[in-house]
Amino acid sequence: MPLHVPPAPAPALRSVLAALGSPTAVREARTPALRAAQGPLSPELPLPVHVLDRIGPNGLAPATRLAAWRFLIRSSEQAVAAADTMLTPDGWTFSHFFEGPYIASTELAVRQAETVTPHYQPRLLSIPELYMLALWLHSDTEADASGGALAPADLLVPLAPAPPGIAAHHPHRVADLLRVMTLRITPGTGPLLGSPA
Repeated sequence: MPLHVPPAPAPALRSVLAALGSPTAVREARTPALRAAQGPLSPELPLPVHVLDRIGPNGLAPATRLAAWRFLIRSSEQAVAAADTMLTPDGWTFSHFFEGPYIASTELAVRQAETVTPHYQPRLLSIPELYMLALWLHSDTEADASGGALAPADLLVPLAPAPPGIAAHHPHRVADLLRVMTLRITPGTGPLLGSPA
C-alpha cells in the first residue's frame, strides 16, 4: 500500500474510544446511522485535518494549519460516521460525531489513492472559502502530520460534493488546483462561515 497513514495522537484515539463507549455520547449524537448501528463500532483511518487559511490572487502563499484529527467510525463492513477531535490546552479531546457525504467520499478517495504508484501521506484539507474538502496526498511520507505546507509534488483530490467546475475524485497537482480555486474566489470575499464536515 503506497499510503503512509500517520499515527494519530494517542489521546485523540483514547477520547474517541471513550465517546464510542459512552451510551450518552452515541445516543445524543446527531447521526442516525451511528445510533442505529448494530454490533461493535471502531475508529479507523485517522487523518489529520488541515485548514487552508487563505488562497487568492494577492500573491500570498497558501497557509495551512492543523485543526483536527478525524476518525472514520466503522460498523461491520462500512463507515457509518466520523469523529473529530480537537486540540485544547489539556491536549487532544473528542469534539463530535457526524455523518454525511464526505464519509463515503473519503473512503473512496483513499481506496483510489492506494493504487497510485508514488508513496504519499494522506491528510484532509478543508478549504472554507469554497466550502470544499480534499484528500491531501503529501509527498513527504516522513513529515510530521501536524505541520507542513503544500508542496509542489503533492496531490489534492477534491471530495464529493465538490464545488461546481471542480471534478471530485480527480487528482490535481497543488499548483493546478490552486489556480482553479483562485479563479472561483472573488477578491475581497472572506471565508465562508463554518467549514466542510
